[in-house]
Amino acid sequence: MFNDSVEGMVTRSTDIAHRVEAAAVMRLFPSRPRLLALGEPTHGEEALLRVRNELFRQLVEHEGYRTIALETDCLSGLLVDDYVTGGACSLDEAMARGFSHGWGAWAGNRALVRWMRAFNEGRPEADRVRFAGFDGPLEITGAASPRRALTGLLDYLAPHVDAASLPRAAAELDRLLGADARWTRPEAMRDPSRSVGQSPEAARLRLLADDLVALLEERAPHLRAVTPPEDWQRARRYGRTATGLLRYHSWMADDSPARLTRLVSVRDHMMAGNLLDLAERGPGLVSAHNGHMQRDLSSMAMDSGPVAWWSAGALVSDRLGADYAFLATALGTLRHRGVDVPPPDTAEGVLYRFGADRCLVGAAELAAVLRGAAGQAPPAPRVSAYFGYAPLDPAHLPRIDGVVFVRDVAPEP
Repeated sequence: MFNDSVEGMVTRSTDIAHRVEAAAVMRLFPSRPRLLALGEPTHGEEALLRVRNELFRQLVEHEGYRTIALETDCLSGLLVDDYVTGGACSLDEAMARGFSHGWGAWAGNRALVRWMRAFNEGRPEADRVRFAGFDGPLEITGAASPRRALTGLLDYLAPHVDAASLPRAAAELDRLLGADARWTRPEAMRDPSRSVGQSPEAARLRLLADDLVALLEERAPHLRAVTPPEDWQRARRYGRTATGLLRYHSWMADDSPARLTRLVSVRDHMMAGNLLDLAERGPGLVSAHNGHMQRDLSSMAMDSGPVAWWSAGALVSDRLGADYAFLATALGTLRHRGVDVPPPDTAEGVLYRFGADRCLVGAAELAAVLRGAAGQAPPAPRVSAYFGYAPLDPAHLPRIDGVVFVRDVAPEP
């Protein structure tokens, strides 16, 4: 029954399947979203990055988007932003030092950064496209020392705030931080006892960070009047990062059952704060894993059991409403990772039978097709043995705006 219904739908696929281009994306919305997120179901596949790059290029050139934010360290990303806006550092340096997780090595990210700099050449400052990382300084096996964020915030405040108003703990910042290696021990990810996140020094630093952020907010009218907008925005980023990192390290040291859930929740909360700040700058494009961008509760299987949390996309959508949009990317095959042709009774299976190498489908239209093909309930999500790939969950379609489908994702030659 399902296959018979799908066969009829496939013959009409041209009615709902469109080219992956900016004009087709914009037709999904009554007006231009302030933040437009493109998710991906797996990381590091150059074919998906090429699709992203071409779509983002069109959205910048034809729809006025002027920020591109990637799932990478928000502080390191400042170097990439400097490069794309004409800074003196080299492309090699920007890719090596401006990305976390080793993602500066991906050819697709390098191509995107190179294009952004070329686009900006000769343009007035107000019309340049800007780069931003929106993740915290968090690697897979740990988190950074809060030193850079705390000292950056303190350095911004000190020239403009009387010394008596600065927290007394600021004078002992170096002693409280100690060696950065204390904070970045990879073994702390699995062994809470190896983390310094709940030490007396860390507790004192959390109070210091809270006081500095409060001071930043209390003096905002003066600080915004006497410092450039870029410096003000950077100081806010330092403040969010300092408080988020110290909260993350505190949970790294926790041995309760809530530990992993809190860690992923804190991370996405940091992401959401950075994205909301970028939304104030103007129309922005966002690239990250589907799980970070979706409006539904995110979940992940861990050694200790499943964890679930509200993603950055869910948090941002709750604040921005229709000014936040989410396109999920789905794929057909990823054979070099053991992901073969999708079963016909899955969302990917239906899309695969359209035959297009890549296409854009409105999520509501796809959901209607699946309901018609499967009866009242949507089909079950696809199951993959490859842990690095997250298939599309059809139950999420009502809260997705569109689906970008790439039929076959092959490895680079």
